[in-house]
Amino acid sequence: AGIKNHLERMRGYCGVLGRGLGLSAQEAELVAVGSILHDIGKVVIPEATLIKPGEYSPSEWETVKSHTTVGAEMLSGSTSVVLEMGAIIALTHHERWDGSGYPRNLRGDSIPLSGRICALADVFDALTTPRAYKREVALPEALELIEEASGQLFDPEIVKVFKTVYEDIINIRQYNL
Repeated sequence: AGIKNHLERMRGYCGVLGRGLGLSAQEAELVAVGSILHDIGKVVIPEATLIKPGEYSPSEWETVKSHTTVGAEMLSGSTSVVLEMGAIIALTHHERWDGSGYPRNLRGDSIPLSGRICALADVFDALTTPRAYKREVALPEALELIEEASGQLFDPEIVKVFKTVYEDIINIRQYNL
């Protein structure tokens, strides 16, 4: 149930953020559904690596980072708008507003909006849910960390919207734990 709940939370978070950013209901739903595919490239990463506690070796880190490009390659070239959105999100959900992300070190508006939305949603979910390799962070602390990362990791406009729809985000989280 863990991964299914994560994907349902991602779908909910991305939909709420998309609507809050002024996307049409259809556009927000496309981002939301596409977000379910954000980590599909992880199918090629050994599970032992994914759940490993502590630091990755340089080669393990390169393998983990490859899930973005692998996922995009798996989903690209389809006539399905959902799969094409999934490809964009898979490729760009680890890019960072300041250019420090991967795989292409995109910065600012050069990161597709769907990737920027999913990036914030994914980090919030990672912070606020326990994982095999880490404890969860309390909700107020997670909100504070996201606010501190505005303009660095995250698009400041998306952080602003996140704060305005925070109650909806918490409701989605509670429903899909």
